[in-house]
Amino acid sequence: MAQALAQIKPAQIAVPRRAAPVAMSRRQKAAIIVRLMLAEGSPLPLSALPDGMQAELAQQIGQMRLVDRATVEAVVAEFLGELEQVGLSFPGGLEGALSLMDGHISNATASRLRRMVGIRPDADPWDRITALPPEALHPVLEEESTEVAAIMLSKLPVPKAAALLGKLPGEKARRVAFAMSRTGNVDPGTVRRIGLSLLNQLDNVPAKAFDAGPVERVGAILNSAAELTREEVLRGLEESDAGFAEQVRKAIFTFVHLPIRLNPRDVPKLTRAVDQATLVVALAGATGQADREAAAEFVLANLSQRMAQTLREEIAERGKVKERDAEAAQTALIEAIRGLATTGEIVLKREEDEE
Repeated sequence: MAQALAQIKPAQIAVPRRAAPVAMSRRQKAAIIVRLMLAEGSPLPLSALPDGMQAELAQQIGQMRLVDRATVEAVVAEFLGELEQVGLSFPGGLEGALSLMDGHISNATASRLRRMVGIRPDADPWDRITALPPEALHPVLEEESTEVAAIMLSKLPVPKAAALLGKLPGEKARRVAFAMSRTGNVDPGTVRRIGLSLLNQLDNVPAKAFDAGPVERVGAILNSAAELTREEVLRGLEESDAGFAEQVRKAIFTFVHLPIRLNPRDVPKLTRAVDQATLVVALAGATGQADREAAAEFVLANLSQRMAQTLREEIAERGKVKERDAEAAQTALIEAIRGLATTGEIVLKREEDEE
């Protein structure tokens, strides 16, 4: 049986040679890669591409029908080979470059580059506008007409639009809200031209040398100054500019302002913001002056009974505190409170809230 099987010669069947992969353009290759990735369910951020490129890709995919396996394998192999050769990628475009360099170049330089290069014909100006913080958009919104303001708010994300609407005067806010009901039939080209105009205004805003205004800067300096120096400076300001001096007084936040600026429920957080020795010196140094004693009592009254009693005992043991040490401890306490306010852990009240 085995000998008989060994004598049988298998039939030789001619197998057609595999056809060479068809030569394809880069656009066709891109369409194949996109089609494969979509079939696999892989997320593709195609919306990040320029509108023109998205349209070309969609048209190319629509023109293609069947592609043989050999061509697909060749395109994939070429694509993977190019990916392996990539050593460094750049964001592409001016906006991508400015986003990458944000914080490393000045706002003035970024604005000048945008004005020099201009905006791409296929770019949407609203992409940049919606990325701006509300405080940058608010001045422009106040100056624009009701109709432009309505379109601007309609293009912004809802939380940002709500925040800006709340900052407008009541009458204008109502007019803008009503105008938004009539923006349904506005031509997209008109909306884009409005976006370009607003973007030009925003780019032409001169850069500020200081992040805070003069009132805040002077107030912050006087917060840390000795009380005698602070009062002398304020008296001098009142002689030169009474209005400015009044604003600076409102911006100042010192130890004596604790009862009117700090919420009672936030007082316990002071025991975590500063060490207990500093807190004891700050409270002990308040003895002898009515406004400071009132601030110290405010702190003690809003702590737990056990903590307040412990502090009172330590204050009694500490005895008299030098004025210099008292001011240093009280300043450290106020700086710690400002730090809590900056991180959002507490919210300071304004003096006018008490009036």
